[in-house]
Amino acid sequence: MVEYHKIKTVFKRNPDDKFKTLLEGEYSLPEFEYLKNNEWLLSEKIDGTNIRVMFDGEQITFGGKTDKAYIPAPLVAKLESIFLPQLEQFITIFGSSDATPISHQAFFEVCLYGEGYGAGIQKGGKYRPDQGFVLFDIRVAGWWLQRVDVEDIAAKLKIDVVPSFDVSNLIGMIILAKEGFKSAWGDFVAEGIVARPVVELRARNGSRIITKIKFKDFGGG
Repeated sequence: MVEYHKIKTVFKRNPDDKFKTLLEGEYSLPEFEYLKNNEWLLSEKIDGTNIRVMFDGEQITFGGKTDKAYIPAPLVAKLESIFLPQLEQFITIFGSSDATPISHQAFFEVCLYGEGYGAGIQKGGKYRPDQGFVLFDIRVAGWWLQRVDVEDIAAKLKIDVVPSFDVSNLIGMIILAKEGFKSAWGDFVAEGIVARPVVELRARNGSRIITKIKFKDFGGG
């Protein structure tokens, strides 16, 4: 199923220092600058590895950022323990392909996108001593679900979802990331923020309007 798209940093990077720092005020997309004063949904960015949990109406499978991406064995075991026993719950939530006409098979392109995180993944030991999964997005038949629906499905599956903040504009997001803020996982500075408009939007090329910023982009961490 569809790999998770790249999320562009809100500002362009400086080519003079091999793109290590940001060109503050120079937005990486014209859409970001146009929408900078609008309301955006902010969530904590996790330092982990991208994971896909896929359901085709019959079975649950797992993938990394790409189909060839490596998933650590402890994380695979954790994913299997969380999701495989919930096959009936997936069928209850999304339906079964056996009961669906062939013309509607595309409905079963269900993908839960999340982060595998914890000890042994990046610098994840600060989050937890073992490895786990936290949900941040869901795509069903080409549709990205709203945050409220993502939270509802996470509750039904009894899985964690990335923490969200109060709605803000991009200016507020940048200030928050620049100053640094405490992670929901403990007494340390969060890696950063992912932001998307309150209303799902797309650019002219069809890509989602979604952005990110990290604490270390401003010399922190």
